Amino acid sequence: MSGVAVQLPSQEAARENSKIVRRLLKLAWRYRWGCVQVLSLQVVLLFMGLFGLGLTGLGIDVIRHEVQTGARLPHWPWGLRPPAGWSALGQLWLIGGGILVFSLARNILSGWYTVALTELLQAKIVVQLRSEIYDKLQRLSFRFFDANTTGSLINRVAGDAQSVRLFIDGVVMQLIILGISLAVYLTYMLHIHVALTIGCLVATTPMIYVLTRRFSRVVQPAYRRERQLFDDVVLEVSETVQGVQVVKGFARESERAARFAERNRRLTERKDWIFWRATTYPQAIGFLTQINLAILIAYGGYLVIQDRLELGTGLIVFTGLLQQFASQVQNLANVANSMQQSLIAATRVFEVLDMPLEIKSGAAAKSLGKARGQVEFRGVCFGYQHDFPVLRDISFTARPGQCIAILGATGSGKTTLLSLIPRFYDVQAGGVLVDGIDVRELDVDDLRRNIGIVFQESFLFSDTVADNIAFGHPEADRRQVENAARIAAAHRFIEMLPQGYDTVLDEAGSDLSGGQRQRLAIARALLLEPAILLLDDPTAAIDPRTEEEILSAMDSAMQGRTTFVIAHRLSTLKRADYILVLQRGRIVQTGTHEELLGQDGPYRLAAALQISDDTPAPANGHSAKAVQPADEEV
Repeated sequence: MSGVAVQLPSQEAARENSKIVRRLLKLAWRYRWGCVQVLSLQVVLLFMGLFGLGLTGLGIDVIRHEVQTGARLPHWPWGLRPPAGWSALGQLWLIGGGILVFSLARNILSGWYTVALTELLQAKIVVQLRSEIYDKLQRLSFRFFDANTTGSLINRVAGDAQSVRLFIDGVVMQLIILGISLAVYLTYMLHIHVALTIGCLVATTPMIYVLTRRFSRVVQPAYRRERQLFDDVVLEVSETVQGVQVVKGFARESERAARFAERNRRLTERKDWIFWRATTYPQAIGFLTQINLAILIAYGGYLVIQDRLELGTGLIVFTGLLQQFASQVQNLANVANSMQQSLIAATRVFEVLDMPLEIKSGAAAKSLGKARGQVEFRGVCFGYQHDFPVLRDISFTARPGQCIAILGATGSGKTTLLSLIPRFYDVQAGGVLVDGIDVRELDVDDLRRNIGIVFQESFLFSDTVADNIAFGHPEADRRQVENAARIAAAHRFIEMLPQGYDTVLDEAGSDLSGGQRQRLAIARALLLEPAILLLDDPTAAIDPRTEEEILSAMDSAMQGRTTFVIAHRLSTLKRADYILVLQRGRIVQTGTHEELLGQDGPYRLAAALQISDDTPAPANGHSAKAVQPADEEV
């Protein structure tokens, strides 16, 4: 979804745009009462502006009647007229007072309009739309996140939701306001003089329509590309911040800065390209409206000279109306621009909201309750892409309370195998069963509440230590949290932190060592008291002494729980009741540590290598006898 933009044929693109517009209109309909309130204020402001303009024209006619012999009597609106004895100066004071009152009231209502619009659009639409996108992201499968960059997803929640809001206030409401305004102005102008109105508008309206159509076709692909380039910029910042240690460790600051500058340059160029076209379009519309003004001066002036049109309530008011009419027509440029931005943003937002939930509970999902912990793989095949299987024909059974260790080279499918048990992905063939029930038939949340997980890379939140441990069980009290920390050999170092369990960690727990983060992750998993434990190489980032403490403490925690542990150290493998050796996605050996040591195969070769690595070198400086593995993958 975040790849290179594909230019659709014009008819297909028009159909897609029509679908998106209909969905956006449905979104706007959800906020119809707030929109009606804002539109009502705008209509009132419109008519108040017209009243002020009419009074201005009336004042000019009063002055003309006073200074020009034989001029027509001013035509007061609504049949109103001041007393016969009033002087021209008194009438002008009355008209000026009326203009002042209307202006003051209009300014007050204009402020109210701004507040109502901001409250409606910012406090409701954007907030709710962002919440909907974020909620959907929580429920999408790992496969979706594998296929989309972090920058793209962040941008959809933050930027695109704001641009979708632009459709409601910058397109729908503006089009309604524009339509009402043009209708009112046109009616008023026709009321003043039909022929003058037709002469001023007929010449330029078709050209304005053609320009608007052309502008829309040109800028829409440009906005699509601009959003993708912005995704690249956000991704670059995100990766550099997360990988700052690697960047500095390899002295690549200059190269990363240059890489960011290049992406930022391409984004800026695209924005400049859009800016110049978005600027040229309203200028062209403005020029066309000046043609109307030229016609008005020539023809309207002729009508005034021929005494067929009033100067104030005729020509002057008509001039104001035509300028307002032209201003609304020029606003079409902003509406067209907002339309293209919101269409592209809406496409990206709806891609997330419409993404089918690959992993979800069925209508007749079964409740697992408190699981016993039996796990069975029956002929499981799985691949992240259908044509490239990662696991092939995996079959085994783990009885309740057993500890199953998994050994294999990088890329052999160890982590993938574990991820199928909590149903992070669905198998392509075969089945994974917990307590004899296929996981696809179980309620997803209920299944995962029975599983404690320690991932290969332990992620911690910017929260207190206690809240990080209780993340999966927020109702747990402090005693339960501390007990889990003791089992994971974390209690001692936690108490040494500035505020102990109430210490707020830095982003991703960066103020802790790798071993400390891993122990907190283990405590987080153990707090659930799950029937099944999944440990993805939990001792990889821990020194041997701490490893022994954790393994000894966890021996009791594993009692009565089915435990799967990805491990490479013999100290962990020896504790397992059963060991699976994976090679290229297949199980090539099974058995206990002692049984596998007695067999020719990759396990014995891997064990021999580890034993030789742990054996001190002889005094003569020569290394111990090297053991060459038959298969370099293990």
